[in-house]
Amino acid sequence: MSLLFTDLYELTMAQGYWVHGRAEEEAVFHLAYRDAPPEAACVLACGLEPLLRWLEDFAPTADDLSYLASLTAPDGTQLFQAGFLDALASLQFTADVDAVPEGTAVFPGGPLLRVQGPLMQAQMIETAALNLLGYASLVMTQAAQVCAAAQGDPVLEFGLRRAQGPDGGHTASRAAYLGGCTATSNLVAAQRWNIPVRGTHAHSWVMSFDDEQDAFAAYLASAPNNSILLVDTYDVATGLDRAIAAGQQLTARGGEFSGVRLDSGDLGHWARVARQKLDAAGFAATRIVASGGINAREVRSLKRDGAPIDIWGVGTWLVTGGETAALDTTYKLGAIRRSARDPWSPRMKRSASPRKRSLPGLPQILRTTRDGAAVGDVVYSIDDPTPEAPRDHEAEPLLVPQMRGGRRVATAPGTEQIRQHAARQAPLLQTAEYPVSHDPALRETISRLCAAAEP
Repeated sequence: MSLLFTDLYELTMAQGYWVHGRAEEEAVFHLAYRDAPPEAACVLACGLEPLLRWLEDFAPTADDLSYLASLTAPDGTQLFQAGFLDALASLQFTADVDAVPEGTAVFPGGPLLRVQGPLMQAQMIETAALNLLGYASLVMTQAAQVCAAAQGDPVLEFGLRRAQGPDGGHTASRAAYLGGCTATSNLVAAQRWNIPVRGTHAHSWVMSFDDEQDAFAAYLASAPNNSILLVDTYDVATGLDRAIAAGQQLTARGGEFSGVRLDSGDLGHWARVARQKLDAAGFAATRIVASGGINAREVRSLKRDGAPIDIWGVGTWLVTGGETAALDTTYKLGAIRRSARDPWSPRMKRSASPRKRSLPGLPQILRTTRDGAAVGDVVYSIDDPTPEAPRDHEAEPLLVPQMRGGRRVATAPGTEQIRQHAARQAPLLQTAEYPVSHDPALRETISRLCAAAEP
């Protein structure tokens, strides 16, 4: 991704810092979110690895600089000064980055990411950080929700065709797999992220034949090792009978009839009909796949009603955010100082609505556990003393070093490692009452800044 993966105002502010000799002032920014998605108490953080890769390749290209030089202000003059563009030409990312590992549960208001370094650099990465972490965290959270609803059944991510463009589709496929989905239909994402890939045929395959029975027979002849038939192109009951007939022909040739897919209608009813017909025909091991615009709430309801569905294909709801079009993420300045010899000056966005206030200082989350289970979080500033855990409790900071001076210091976890970590964290999504508090020193700073006329 290019350095220009950003909003224009990030660079106009960067130029302003440069013009006024403030580009190298030390600043701390943090990324957080305000509200969890519906039916979730928190989110699972995701998107860190793509962000770190972008930061490693932060320098602009000659084409980037040429394009910026061509931009004009409303009065027709050159928008960016030549000296500023020369400064950009030699720019490299040198800040420190601390972040929660991917798959970690983070509650509203707690930071997912903290960036400390030159003011201009820390400012310039705002848009990319919000884009890469916000959307991926939303999808990963929803994937964990639907997988929990499926109670161990495989969940396939089928959302590429309705995702927000190719980049959104690939991001969603990675996040969904990390959140617990078994496979994706997205070939590019499967190749890029080493995700299992699944898919058989669409209604158009059946419609291209004059006879549905011929369509099923032809498909199983061409793909006997990938034998799931979509049975609702016309009439589901008839489609099931024809699929069973094609399956019997396949087994007579020594093949295995893997499953039928229901993509519309009353999924619970038709799953029961399908199970009865399949069992009666001797296909007790043949699985039933359900798809067609379903979400976690519908999966939960169908499971509660005992619908004999074995595999779930979830697409649009998962990759588009469903009821939550976007995670309400923020990237705010928390503290600034002229040099490392100076004390930090905390900064906070004030608001009449407490949920819209930003955190001052250098925020960190201390998670307290007891007998291995998380029991509460304390948000504090690392320039204040670290809060103490209660007796018989353990505590650990959630934001861990990822970059120092712009260089990676943490080994990137493998895909399966992230999936396992997310699975351990996922129960926190359903936590009814989970205490998240501010350390007394942080509360005092917030009160002082709220009362002050200026920072």
